[in-house]
Amino acid sequence: MLGRMGNSAHRPERPAQSERPAQPEQPAQPEHTEQPAQPERTDRPEQPERSARARRLAAWHGSTRTLTARHAGAGGERIGERLARLTADAAGAYDLDDWVDLYGGGVVEELERRVADLLGMEAAAFFPTGTMAQQIALRCWAGRTGNPAVAVHPLSHLETYERDAYLTVSGLRAVRPTSEPRLPTAEEVRELDEPFGTLAVELPLRDAGFVLPTWDELTAVVEAAREREAVVHFDGARLWDCAPHFGRELSEIAGLADSVYVSFYKSLGGISGAALAGPEALVREAKAWRHRYGGELFQQWPAALAALAGLDRELPRLPSYVAHAKVVAEALDEALTAAGVPWFRVHPRPPHTHQFQVWLPYPARALEEASLRLAEETRTTLARWWREPGPPGLSMTELTIASSALEWTAADVADAVAAFLERIPRA
Repeated sequence: MLGRMGNSAHRPERPAQSERPAQPEQPAQPEHTEQPAQPERTDRPEQPERSARARRLAAWHGSTRTLTARHAGAGGERIGERLARLTADAAGAYDLDDWVDLYGGGVVEELERRVADLLGMEAAAFFPTGTMAQQIALRCWAGRTGNPAVAVHPLSHLETYERDAYLTVSGLRAVRPTSEPRLPTAEEVRELDEPFGTLAVELPLRDAGFVLPTWDELTAVVEAAREREAVVHFDGARLWDCAPHFGRELSEIAGLADSVYVSFYKSLGGISGAALAGPEALVREAKAWRHRYGGELFQQWPAALAALAGLDRELPRLPSYVAHAKVVAEALDEALTAAGVPWFRVHPRPPHTHQFQVWLPYPARALEEASLRLAEETRTTLARWWREPGPPGLSMTELTIASSALEWTAADVADAVAAFLERIPRA
């Protein structure tokens, strides 16, 4: 709802040594001549990008109260701290006396088994990145269906964050059921005017506001794809977050699709990595393509350990994060209204997962400065990044509600919003 809108160039061949022009003789240099020492530069300014990054990280790291989750901001933690946390968390997630993996096996194999069980799939394969997992999944399905067309939303991760890899690397092509900022409907899938081999559905659709359909809408979309003799792939990077909204177990949600990709760092707080789950024959082929794509790494145990720890720690907590996101979203709406902000939007309301968008009518640079000043002066991080994906001067941030936000009451949100708004530079 609107918040109170009310090829490289040819290189000439180098001449042979005998053909090169003679070089003039250089005057002899006196022996043992010492060069004067150059004074150390102390006035050289830091590169602006490095300086700005250092400031951001220091502000986030120094905050004692944080509304949006740390891993969502991709920073604010030192290497030693992350290593210590991994050691502490992993002790209960896997036997640390076991051997490290070599090109898979061991802890990686255990992670793959666990993901397959959670999603109710025959098998799963670990990938260093979700982008690789997605490309390979779509490539494998195109080979099986004989159709390179993928029905995909223009706001999906495949379209906006992977540099058209499925088009340029795998030779696939896109058809789009809808351009509306929501997932396609069953009718739109049925009425697509050309055949497609795979329907790719991002759950939730991040760039539209982490939005989800209803359970009935999702099952109808899958049924419509089956009627078109297409397979269904879920971009489930954040599938972990969806169970409370649908009121279904993860295995039931994933069971609608032929294959599912999940991420280990987006909601589970892992280091990196992803998994592709589906039929055993598909996963076996995907592993062969993973090798061809350069994804069979020598050792992956740190990422696998962090993922297992995240499944133990964060997965059971996600329902509480989703519930509290609704409290925070409502408090933000009330606080912005009370402050008389002329136009804003908290979207969606209520949030479908533990992530949602906040839009404000100020330039992103001004809002980032206010966010940093709030963190530096009060040790409170309300939001991390702001950007202007639409008209200039209209900015958006994504909030991720996790453990650090559970202690925030509606009054805490209101106080932080008021302090944040006071720090927005005025033109």
